[in-house]
Amino acid sequence: MIAQVLVEGLILGILLIGICAFGIRNGAVGMVHLYHQNVKDRCVELGLITHEKISKNSKIFKIVCIPGYLLYILVCVYGINGARDFWSGFWQMFVILSVMNLMDRFLVDDYWVGHTKAWIILGTEDLRPYINSEDKRKKWIAGTVGMAIISVVLAGIAAFVM
Repeated sequence: MIAQVLVEGLILGILLIGICAFGIRNGAVGMVHLYHQNVKDRCVELGLITHEKISKNSKIFKIVCIPGYLLYILVCVYGINGARDFWSGFWQMFVILSVMNLMDRFLVDDYWVGHTKAWIILGTEDLRPYINSEDKRKKWIAGTVGMAIISVVLAGIAAFVM
């Protein structure tokens, strides 16, 4: 069972990477809503994008990703894996989300954004690193605690409903 849950986490991480790749397909400015405000402002100053388009992209990203990720883990855990109680639902969701979180931290943030040119927006190079050490610390804490909270809430709701 643990191998299956780990694979499901890998698939979710791959979906995240795919969404990011789609978002930057025409340049990193397509995902500038994930950057700091000073980078967003510079992109607007340079005429690369508008604040309205940044806001729209951010909303679309949240509307697609958050429900999509939640639906994916619920289908995996309860539909495919057959979880029927709080504990089995919790640990499976937490593992799936944690694997995705690790892929996001190491593969996306540290490697892809930090060590390749794919996420560089011309004219904002002086604002790098786009993900600084304070951001990384916050993302690690929020990712770990956030994944646990999401898992507890969803497992609690599912246990109540079942």
